[in-house]
Amino acid sequence: MHSSTSPSENWEDYLARIHELIEAKGYARVADIADQLKIASASVTSMIQKMAKAGLLNYERYRGLSLTPTGEAAALGIRHRHRVLTAFLTQLGVPADVVERDVEGLEHHLSSVSVEKIATLLPKLRSRHQ
Repeated sequence: MHSSTSPSENWEDYLARIHELIEAKGYARVADIADQLKIASASVTSMIQKMAKAGLLNYERYRGLSLTPTGEAAALGIRHRHRVLTAFLTQLGVPADVVERDVEGLEHHLSSVSVEKIATLLPKLRSRHQ
């Protein structure tokens, strides 16, 4: 992870990975998250405990973890923002490898208002290019 990210950005990265793991495998474990984020399991455990205290997930040591309704809603919002920004940059003709890198930077810094304005603009852009 980047050392310059804020705690909320880290939470977003964790929520996105946890949600992806649960969708793909039916569960998420600390080891899987550590592997995907390429960080130590101890760091993941520490963050998971903070996120559990914040009400974003349920965590039992030596078991898996699950998202609370609040965590699930946040993860879905993160996924939506990622899809909107990916579609927008792709529509603008940004190369795929650059799109992914730019979306990773942008998604933590744009407000939900800006993302929704972009989402509203996307169909108009698509119709102009067809």
